[in-house]
Amino acid sequence: MADRVTVIGWDGSPPSEAASAALSAATLVAGTRHHLALPHVPRDAEHIVLGSIEIAARRIAGHRGTAVVLADGDPGFFGVVRALRDPEHGLEVEVVPGVSSVARAFARAGMPWDDARVVAATGRTLRRAVNVCRAYPKVAVLTAPGAGPAELALLLTGVHRTFVICEALGTEQEQVTVLTSDKVADHIWREPNVVLVVGGMTSTAPGVAGRGGWIAGRDPGFPGPVRGWALAASEYGGHVPAQVRAFQLARLGPRTGDLVWDIGAADGAIAIEAARFGAAVIAVDADADACDWITVTARRGGVQLHVVHGTAPQVLEDLPEPDVVRIGRADAEVVAACAARRPERIVTTAATRDKAEAATRALQEGGYAVERALLQSVELDSEWAERERSVTFALSATRR
Repeated sequence: MADRVTVIGWDGSPPSEAASAALSAATLVAGTRHHLALPHVPRDAEHIVLGSIEIAARRIAGHRGTAVVLADGDPGFFGVVRALRDPEHGLEVEVVPGVSSVARAFARAGMPWDDARVVAATGRTLRRAVNVCRAYPKVAVLTAPGAGPAELALLLTGVHRTFVICEALGTEQEQVTVLTSDKVADHIWREPNVVLVVGGMTSTAPGVAGRGGWIAGRDPGFPGPVRGWALAASEYGGHVPAQVRAFQLARLGPRTGDLVWDIGAADGAIAIEAARFGAAVIAVDADADACDWITVTARRGGVQLHVVHGTAPQVLEDLPEPDVVRIGRADAEVVAACAARRPERIVTTAATRDKAEAATRALQEGGYAVERALLQSVELDSEWAERERSVTFALSATRR
């Protein structure tokens, strides 16, 4: 095993005293080609061009001497430190961090970033990174080949954002470009780059803007002062009883990185509460007035929704792939169209057993296991007398 392994974050500035000492003593240096060409790297040391971190880690583990690994920015932040510290390699590392590319990007934009979400986009995680950009007003995206600014913008079609694209940060070729998302795909961008995706949230809710927080990423009390979920139906418009909404939200399990379809969104209660869990949400309704209501209510609640006016299933054809789907009222044709898109879960309700059975058949034929329940909700007045009773068939389907 290497006698000593030091990971140095390079941010374009001269190396610190600790970094210089580690480099001067190094008998092996690993890094990208541009790292190995730096004047501070000893020429007589063994050089490893970083491609696969796993292969490099195995070679470092077998080296007898002092090893240095060069990486961009802060190597402990979405960087090589995690891979090198994997128990498989048995490496103990010392870290000399540089300024992270995310911190540098926000500095170039002149923006604070304690309230930003930071995601890494690769070919495997690109869609989830885009969903975070849909759901949050400030996101830093660490890109990769094939998952860069153009791909982000193309998947955000229909959602307006401002892109701050920071290319080759910390180098002589550094360039910062600000474009609206609809213009980004028209350009070719150099790697590596960091993309700040900003905008979309305007709200009258307390605490949404202009206030410092106490925890990075997002205040867990945000948005607004309301605690809890499955709030009273009167908070939204009264279409879906809170108890039914609680059941549906529990079965959907919306989370950050998900895209939720809410079809027949009505007053937007499910859509808004799914967004409060951090999911990206597309709310669909055939009623233009309902769409306006949802937009206003979401803004008041401090969450971002993409509201689509149209009739299902036709309107669903151009929507991006969902992770989970809620259908306001069971319709076998709509259910079948959603099942064909293969979301992980689908929930819906039906007023009659016939409609519930038709929807169940459509779900089962689409490859879903279906949980059926009859939910009864009874509201009581101040005298404990029954004020309103609601009975509905609730279907929760999980992809097999």
